Amino acid sequence: MMLQSAPSVSSEALLDVDNLVVEYPVGAKIVHAVSGVSLQIARGETLGLVGESGCGKSTLGRAVLQLRRPTAGRVLFDGHDLTAMQGDALRLMRRRVQLIFQDPIASLNPRRKIGDIVAEPLVIAGVKDPEKRKQLVHEVLTAVGLDPTLVVGRLPHEFSGGQCQRICIARALILNPEFIVCDEPVSALDVSIRAQILNLLEEMKGRFGLTLLFIAHDLAVVKAVSDRVAVMYLGRLCEVGPSEQLFARPAHPYTALLIEAIPVPDPDVRPTETVPVGEPPSPIAPPSGCRFRTRCPRADQRCSDEMPELRVVAPGQFVACHHPLI
Repeated sequence: MMLQSAPSVSSEALLDVDNLVVEYPVGAKIVHAVSGVSLQIARGETLGLVGESGCGKSTLGRAVLQLRRPTAGRVLFDGHDLTAMQGDALRLMRRRVQLIFQDPIASLNPRRKIGDIVAEPLVIAGVKDPEKRKQLVHEVLTAVGLDPTLVVGRLPHEFSGGQCQRICIARALILNPEFIVCDEPVSALDVSIRAQILNLLEEMKGRFGLTLLFIAHDLAVVKAVSDRVAVMYLGRLCEVGPSEQLFARPAHPYTALLIEAIPVPDPDVRPTETVPVGEPPSPIAPPSGCRFRTRCPRADQRCSDEMPELRVVAPGQFVACHHPLI
């Protein structure tokens, strides 16, 4: 298997994913969900991870947190190898890393009151003083824009999707983590609510000094919140670069197609007619060489024979393509 080297970041890396592989057995076959992905995230940075549904984004995020143990590779968090940890050591380290789920309502226990849901991480962490837990719950709910006196005694079904996502963010922040994986945190919300949640995440990032891995398939959202963007296709990284630079001059044909698909709110602008050829290949039997070659108009024999590795095409911008656009 050809493995991708990690694009370096200028400042100290809080998270270093090294040649991560995640595979699922399906009968006698193997689903290649994540194939040799390497990336780094600096302290205080937001890295946007984008790609089509089924490309392995969420699997990568869960593997980083060890919710799904990787088949191979390493995940270094602040110099500690999470893949080598088990039991109490991993449990203690997880206080520093948290997850915001895609579906805010489904991620909340419908039988428990909000105060108990938000306080549960404190209970697991061993904070035994009920008054201390109550104080911390009130503080974090206030921080995310909710009135604790009106919230803690109610059940999840009494809140809107946007309010439930605020509650989920409060639960993720209660242990004062350093790193949060945001797994499509606004995809299940109305458009009018998305901006509120995105602004809240940006505010919380500055207030609590967070580092974020922001997973989404909506490139317009990713552009608004990310310092850098990583584009994923069929389990591998296609391109990584600074957000403004990547959107202005994409180097990979797949990245360019995704950007062209972003709707423009202008009735006089005709949508692009450029679409990828055919359907995405199966992760059970990915194509040889470049995995995008079966849908790429620039593909040739080299793309079939040789797996492209990430290489520099501009300052801070890396692409895995034999025939980049720049």
